[in-house]
Amino acid sequence: MRQTQVRTQVTSLLKEWSSGRPEALDRLVPVVQEELRRLAASYMRRERADHTLQVTGLVNEAYLRLVEQKRVSWQDRRHFFGVAAQCMRRVLVDYARHRNAGKRSGGKTFVVFDEAIEVAEARGLDLVALDEALASLAELDERQAKVVDLRFFGGLSIADTARLLKVSPATVKRDWESARVWLTCELTRR
Repeated sequence: MRQTQVRTQVTSLLKEWSSGRPEALDRLVPVVQEELRRLAASYMRRERADHTLQVTGLVNEAYLRLVEQKRVSWQDRRHFFGVAAQCMRRVLVDYARHRNAGKRSGGKTFVVFDEAIEVAEARGLDLVALDEALASLAELDERQAKVVDLRFFGGLSIADTARLLKVSPATVKRDWESARVWLTCELTRR
């Protein structure tokens, strides 16, 4: 019961924030903070062991990007956490690009894919290469790229992804499988 109340509260606060009530954000943050930390911890587990950015730093950076979102009509908590996941991904990609720019030797930052996307030959993926591959996929099929963002980075189920994108679960499954194959080919070429 408690979880349902929290979901309802988050959706209500998001709608208030969307309708131009900035004070709703102040009430929203404590409610979503634990889940944002869990999401950030999931991201950080995929990063290299000596990464200098910590979970709290990732949450803070993502929060700053979230509050900069203008004209977002938040649908529900799934939508919010999907966007939060994308913000965290952008923070880590920007961090990796900045770090790699300082290393003329071409050092790479790795992120490990879990069972969600199995890349047969590789145990880890260059985060910048992954971001570039997702950008290329978005040019070919924007919905497939969104499915990857929501499922892999946002941690959403097939059913939640389908509801958010307003398509059937079967469509999400097809997009997910196609995107996995395409990304595997794209990333093994690099």
